[in-house]
Amino acid sequence: MSDLRKLRHLMQALRAPAGGCPWDKAQSFASIVSHTLEEAYEVADVIESGRLDDLPSELGDLLFQVIFYCQLGEEVGRFTLDDVVLALEDKLTRRHPHVFGNARAEDAEAASEHWETLKAGERRAHRGAQVLGELDDVPVGLPALSRAQKLQKRAARVGFDWPDAAGAWRKLSEEIKELQDAAARADGAGIDEELGDLLFAAVNVARHLGHDAEAALRSANRKFERRFRFIESELRAQGSSTEAADLDHLDRLWETAKRAGL
Repeated sequence: MSDLRKLRHLMQALRAPAGGCPWDKAQSFASIVSHTLEEAYEVADVIESGRLDDLPSELGDLLFQVIFYCQLGEEVGRFTLDDVVLALEDKLTRRHPHVFGNARAEDAEAASEHWETLKAGERRAHRGAQVLGELDDVPVGLPALSRAQKLQKRAARVGFDWPDAAGAWRKLSEEIKELQDAAARADGAGIDEELGDLLFAAVNVARHLGHDAEAALRSANRKFERRFRFIESELRAQGSSTEAADLDHLDRLWETAKRAGL
């Protein structure tokens, strides 16, 4: 906690009315949300890229966001860093009865089930007499693929799900056909709707296979970037460019990049 107190004092100095940083003093809860999301994605990027030497720095940037929120909370008398730490300690203890209680969890799946069951109970307790649906507190601000996966997972907890991956695969094939039909009709609104349904169905397949759709797409994006940059580099070496090369040439270079494991 001594190091966290140092961070708290540093944050207080940055926000000090006299002598503080003009940028830090101008921020609010809402204004730093975009920075928090950016820092979280940078943490994900260094992990997925295998650049673990950069991880302490990126985690520090993310931790700074937490410290910033705590300072703002303290300034308006709502909560402090100590409140955040205590709430986290309580949550971790409560949601791990197989570690701190008498429950049993033989594997990661069972431990996750404990966590989700307790979390669902907490949601019901928080609602009180208010009638809310299972999906009501899934954050709207999540990336679309992540939110789709979370919505599906919530629905699955109350039995609204395919019994296995076979149903998800059939639905994916169905949505491909419906998108093709909408495209054949040149139905713009229908294309938008069916494309969304197709992406949602693809997320469902990913979930049934035990994979994270958002992470998979980020990986595909990085792969595309590597291969496309290889194409650009090869064309420059040949005295050409992507604008000057025909599609057959570009495809051949793409296959070269693919064979090279890029």
